[in-house]
Amino acid sequence: MTYPDKLEIISLGTPPSSAVQVPGSKSITNRALVLAALQSWRKPCLLTGALQSEDTEVMVRSLEQLGFRIEACWPDIQVACHGSDRRIPASSVDLFVANSGTTMRFLTALCALGRGRYRLDGVPRMRERPIEDLLTTMRNLGINASSENSNGCPPVVIESTGSLRGPGATIRGNISSQFLSALLMVAPFCTEPPLTLRVEGTLVSEPYVKMTERMLRHWGATWRTHTDGYTFSGESELSRSFGVDEYAIEPDASAASYFFAAAAITGGRVTVLDLPNNSLQGDVAFVDILAEMGCRVEKCSSGITIHGRPLHGVDVDMNAISDTVMTLGAIACFADGPTTIRNVAHIRHKETDRLAALAAELRKLGAVVVELEDGLTIAPGPLHGAEIETYNDHRMAMSLALVGLKVPGVVIKNPGCVAKTYPLFFTDLESLR
Repeated sequence: MTYPDKLEIISLGTPPSSAVQVPGSKSITNRALVLAALQSWRKPCLLTGALQSEDTEVMVRSLEQLGFRIEACWPDIQVACHGSDRRIPASSVDLFVANSGTTMRFLTALCALGRGRYRLDGVPRMRERPIEDLLTTMRNLGINASSENSNGCPPVVIESTGSLRGPGATIRGNISSQFLSALLMVAPFCTEPPLTLRVEGTLVSEPYVKMTERMLRHWGATWRTHTDGYTFSGESELSRSFGVDEYAIEPDASAASYFFAAAAITGGRVTVLDLPNNSLQGDVAFVDILAEMGCRVEKCSSGITIHGRPLHGVDVDMNAISDTVMTLGAIACFADGPTTIRNVAHIRHKETDRLAALAAELRKLGAVVVELEDGLTIAPGPLHGAEIETYNDHRMAMSLALVGLKVPGVVIKNPGCVAKTYPLFFTDLESLR
């Protein structure tokens, strides 16, 4: 798909009354791909409803380079048996993961189960994103894991003999929940159990770890939980039935937030179809913030509907649903009174420093923004159009495009960055007319 260098968002003449089908969850798709690969030494798996985007295509290509047999007929992905007795068929691979954080973190841990040398690299921004906490924990589990430039960021090099060794290690939780999720997906295959993973400090984005836990249980993994972590009995205790024949991937709750926000900003009604109330994804809780701001939320078997109402500002801890911080930032511009977003310092380490970037771009649009160490306070002001820098961050583009639904003259620079997780976002946004 091709995108222009700049895209002007055409304001809606009337509030929308629409239903939208958003694509599958990126977070679930990439976790499911790793789990399907882990079972493929003995059992195939069909994934349905998978997201096709840059991040998921990077994961598929990387797994193929590692020797896994994958046939992607999007949105279905067949992971076939690879015919090797090794968890990872390939023994020497140089992987390029672009700017996909889940691919970098998940495959860094996955390579611990291989026998050989594996190198993972990405775009310049990826080389600025910290991964040393994960590497340190892996070294404590017997894996030779290092940052090639000795700066705690990619490229990373993993040298392994194929086994994680107990008794265990500690992982810090305050930078990225993906480090813990990555380790949880490989820990059941430790060959020298028991293996204990302890979490040190406050865990950010905890719902994503709960997602990983629920998916692992669905695949058949077991562990003992204690106050600060997990203990695994090892590969010899894994059920021979580990794995699933087929797995259906939910619509993406983070993507849904943009359409819920569209209803809130315009005073319209928007339904996101097939998003379950009991979703694996923590970001479905974003609708609770909209309810607190004044919207009416309707949940039923066909999906979740937001009815826009007059909005008032809120003070909210968004640590658990930090991927929706920028969506709330756009909505806050239209509220009566200030909105304060707290406890999200970790999003400074995402595709860009999301707090600094969001503050800068909202000010261009006329909002009054105070940047805090761990969040923002956003006060509505007289809004006007502006050219919006996206910092090659998909969520900046999608979130701030929403302001243009109400305010003429909003132009998104580098709109193609949405291909990372939602290639058809602007087509679906246009469908609200």
